[in-house]
Amino acid sequence: MVAKLIDEDPEQAYGYSRVALRLASRVAAVREAAGFAAYANEKYSEALAEFRAARRMTGSAELWPVMADCERGLGRPEKALDMAGEPEVQRLDKAGQVEMRLVAAGARRDMGQLDAAIVTLQSPELASNSVQPWTARLRYAYADALLEAGREGEAREWFAKTVEADKEHTTNASDRLAELDGVEFVDAFDEDEDVEDGEGEQLVAEARIDGSDVESDEDDDEDDENEDEDADVAEAEKADGTEYYDPDDEEYEGDDEDEADGDVAAKPALDRPLFVAPEASADDEAQEPGSDKA
Repeated sequence: MVAKLIDEDPEQAYGYSRVALRLASRVAAVREAAGFAAYANEKYSEALAEFRAARRMTGSAELWPVMADCERGLGRPEKALDMAGEPEVQRLDKAGQVEMRLVAAGARRDMGQLDAAIVTLQSPELASNSVQPWTARLRYAYADALLEAGREGEAREWFAKTVEADKEHTTNASDRLAELDGVEFVDAFDEDEDVEDGEGEQLVAEARIDGSDVESDEDDDEDDENEDEDADVAEAEKADGTEYYDPDDEEYEGDDEDEADGDVAAKPALDRPLFVAPEASADDEAQEPGSDKA
């Protein structure tokens, strides 16, 4: 489980490794897996302890390069360089020796010895045209060191060679090469978002236009209704001699001013009755309600 998760979810892999250690701490494979899980989470001191324990159990030198890299992670590049010169390196297979060369070059760079790092990486494995599992990483490290040294032309050449060897895309050599060539990548998703935003703004504008037309139509309908009501009120006043009060009518503004001049407290417009009946005559008072006699 640790090996399965270490690339996808290092933290979860580390959690599983701690459980495995509690259950089988005397198994070399468990100690090695715990070391790689700690290494993936940059817990170099813990990783180094687990690798040492696994090496004592197996007697193998296979973990020697990664142990040296843990020394680098702990800020001890000199110790990593010392390990690169130990006899254990001669016991490593070709892949292990190339890995040890990469660690030693990294230690040189940590110490500010950039030219020495470039020389360390120069080897028959680097010059070989055959593609091996370590070829892409070796060429990438060499190109990166050349670029840091200001040798941009050579760096571009080796980044291009890295791209040729990196069929599994384990490095970002293609991006580095494009950067050197001045190629700028555009995220297609950002363009889609901009288009969607533009369409949204257009829809909002259309909605506003439609809303304005609707409001205009509603205002026209309201004006027509008010004109019809005014005509009905005028006919009613003419028929029965009754005056209907309209609070919006300008004719009543003068009455308010007269009342104010005569020290009479003017009532608010809303306190006035909307309908003012004519004064009843003496004959009307004498006639009983409901009577149809003159």
